[in-house]
Amino acid sequence: MGFQKESLDLVLVPCGLILMFVYHVVLLYRYLKYPETTVLGFENHTKRAWVERVMELDDVSNMDQPLSTISSNTSTATYFASISLTLSSLIGAWIASNNSIFESDLIYGDTSSSTLMFKYISLLICFLLAFFCFVQATRCFINASYLISMPNCNTPIYYVEVAVIRGGEFWQIGLRALYFALNLLLWFFGPIPMFVASVFMVALLHHLDSNSTPLHQFQPLCKPRGERLISNTRVATQVEHYV
Repeated sequence: MGFQKESLDLVLVPCGLILMFVYHVVLLYRYLKYPETTVLGFENHTKRAWVERVMELDDVSNMDQPLSTISSNTSTATYFASISLTLSSLIGAWIASNNSIFESDLIYGDTSSSTLMFKYISLLICFLLAFFCFVQATRCFINASYLISMPNCNTPIYYVEVAVIRGGEFWQIGLRALYFALNLLLWFFGPIPMFVASVFMVALLHHLDSNSTPLHQFQPLCKPRGERLISNTRVATQVEHYV
């Protein structure tokens, strides 16, 4: 029995997915054990310094810029969540329509109905996961806005750091789900484009996720952080404006 083109899906697609999974497992290990070697760890280092500077501000008028920064992150996460939900709805409508555009003989691979349905479901799962992560990122950023603008209270810096960094982590997971969705989308055109895209994406992500810049040791402000007290209640109303 000769080799059939349908067998390519059983070989190239698992290899491409395993390659993506292994890369992200290694990235997760580096992020947890050696965060300074990853761009994610480098960004968390700067985010902690940013939170410390924001929490040490005494002038109420200087809170506009930090709240605007949080607001921009919240808006972007909400935008990506809307896109992910919209694409999920389109895929659901496409499944219901039973469109056979991807069952053409021009596609070199398995074009059976069962395989096509598995492609749709896998792509739908990635978009739903991205939607969930972007919504959670929005929740964390909104919580950070409330903590930063809390009047007449010394909010622990650790609370704000956790909210901002956790929001960034959910943001990254949502992006990774979109990366997987892109590979699965190319699978509709055959297993060969999907595998080539997986190899190319792993090489590109390795370059983008690696960090060789030494972590800068930010110097604290002269004024102790415990002396920060916000006495003007105008800050409390800014949350509603920015969030």
